[in-house]
Amino acid sequence: MHDLLISSLCILGMLAVAAAVILVCIAAYGYKRVKPPPPKICGSPNGPPITSPRIKLSDGRHLSYRERGVPKEIAKYKVILVHGFDSSKDIYLPLSQEVMEELSVYVLTFDRAGYGESDPNPKRSVKSEAFDIQELADQLHLGPKFHVIGVSIGTYSIWACLKYIPHRLAGVTLVVPVINFWWPSFPPKLAKEVFRKQLKRDQVKLTIAHHFPALVYWWMTQKLFPYSSIMQRHPILLNKRDLETIKQMSQVPNPHEHKVRQQGVHESLHRDMIVHFGKWEFDPMKLKNPFPDNEACVYLWEGHNDKLVPFELQRYVAEKLPWIKYHEVPDGGHLMIHEKGLCEAIFRELLLGEESSF
Repeated sequence: MHDLLISSLCILGMLAVAAAVILVCIAAYGYKRVKPPPPKICGSPNGPPITSPRIKLSDGRHLSYRERGVPKEIAKYKVILVHGFDSSKDIYLPLSQEVMEELSVYVLTFDRAGYGESDPNPKRSVKSEAFDIQELADQLHLGPKFHVIGVSIGTYSIWACLKYIPHRLAGVTLVVPVINFWWPSFPPKLAKEVFRKQLKRDQVKLTIAHHFPALVYWWMTQKLFPYSSIMQRHPILLNKRDLETIKQMSQVPNPHEHKVRQQGVHESLHRDMIVHFGKWEFDPMKLKNPFPDNEACVYLWEGHNDKLVPFELQRYVAEKLPWIKYHEVPDGGHLMIHEKGLCEAIFRELLLGEESSF
């Protein structure tokens, strides 16, 4: 009996040890799946090479940039254009050199933190984006005021400029700005109704980004479930006009496309999601008019058939901020900045106040 008791205790002990080992292995595997790998920083021993001009910010990070149009020394207008999701400073912009010379415009694009050749910013926030833009403008000597254009998810940088550096802005355009469903001023019923129209995979993705940001890397890299319509190129996201635009874009080679995610998807794409769909430091619909004396304007362009950004919430934003001049293109999609006619119209309105029939 005594030997049997000892044998039983030994077996239980071994089972407990085995269970503990299994739990440790599961925890280690889970931690590995949740924790993103370190980014491959440009210029580091194992990182991608630096091939573009960069500035060094006050916190030690670098921002990579690209200049287009006329030289800034003679330009009448200076525009900083902020790229969207999974894009870069090499964003396809169908604005010919002739048109830019006619407008006397200098266009500055840059890789946002973690994209392309700009250093990652683990502390990236809505607010930090505005001061990255301001420091970029100052180091490149753009003057006391400059115009800004934001595209898609890149517009959270523009909302931040309206909040934190309105005194530096000469004019503002938001093109198909992505909505954060958790902005406090949205009526809960409206936000919930529109949110439920999203694909299930996107509902889960956005919920995780807002409430459980530490799990974003896991969700966006797991293979068991559909995880993101935009990353998985779901055809539902593109309308007829967008498909035609993609066809036109495909005819213009982009030799730098591979650089967009080269430092890692987490510090570029995933952190974009975490910041934009997270908890903001302010409510955009509580912002004040940055141009109370009508010395300039804020424009917002939306496509009625945009499959990524719901026009219902966009209209609500425009109603809450009556100082925004709202354009809704009847058959427009999400890629309007890449359409030649609309791209020119967006620039002409921002710089010259010209309205166009679209």
